[in-house]
Amino acid sequence: MDDQQRLTAEQLVEAGLDDWRPILGRLKARFRTGDPATGYALANAIGQAATAAGHYPDLTLTGTAVVVALTSPDVPGITGRDVDLARAISRRAAQLGVTADAGGLTQLELGLDTAASSRLAPYYAALFGGEVTNGEPVDPSGQVPTVWWQDPTETGGPALPAQPFEQRWHFDVWVSHDEGERRLQAVLAAGGRLVSDAAAPSYWVVEDADGNRSCICTPAGR
Repeated sequence: MDDQQRLTAEQLVEAGLDDWRPILGRLKARFRTGDPATGYALANAIGQAATAAGHYPDLTLTGTAVVVALTSPDVPGITGRDVDLARAISRRAAQLGVTADAGGLTQLELGLDTAASSRLAPYYAALFGGEVTNGEPVDPSGQVPTVWWQDPTETGGPALPAQPFEQRWHFDVWVSHDEGERRLQAVLAAGGRLVSDAAAPSYWVVEDADGNRSCICTPAGR
């Protein structure tokens, strides 16, 4: 695969990376380590693989799991470099007897309905302790979700039923291409309502019992 060209969602599915899922421009995997010692051992093995490749992932280490995210910022997006390193990491995990659990992998974005994004971006960058990148407040440390802007004057996407109140903030919850339907059913079972599936499987619009809306998003169909 090309190390300098962004891969499509279809190409990533065809790559057969069973442990990994493309979510919001990154390849993500969650390895169930079960205990801190195994987690540290896996993190060290990932570091060795990354050093050998000269390509470095983001790691989140907890007491029972290691979550790994891969991307190529210079493209930006997922490239052959990420696919190669993903395979190497999966091999290292298998050698340690660690299995992957792709179910439930998630990435949260915050969407704000506003036509004044250029004026608001510096404020939110300062509030989050980040910086403005491509017009969005971004936290380079990864502690705070990205905020993106949706201009309410722009048209596009399916028409939605009117709300009885003004909602300015909404969640975009990104999941893998094979997780969207399951996440939707979980939301409905928990008392949520489906507002629109006209853009599925790219996204479903749902709302809570008070009418606050969010989107369940996947890379499929984009």
